[in-house]
Amino acid sequence: MTEPGGDMRALVEQIAHALVDAPDQVQVTAVEDGAATVLELRVAPDDLGKVIGKQGRTAKSIRTILGAASMKLRQRYTLDIIED
Repeated sequence: MTEPGGDMRALVEQIAHALVDAPDQVQVTAVEDGAATVLELRVAPDDLGKVIGKQGRTAKSIRTILGAASMKLRQRYTLDIIED
């Protein structure tokens, strides 16, 4: 069996790598939550604003891409940006 959320996890990780200054600190963890899979994104504290964006626009855009891609896979994915 493959890793939960593998392709979608890689997609979010790739997008986050392109946005942040410290790509080595990007972590995406897939957590099964009933019918959905929650992707938890962690970045360096200084990069948090870059993945959220002004008024949350960047985060909303990432969630939109995730939603569109998950329709093809017929699996629900949500994105949580975790602040450490």
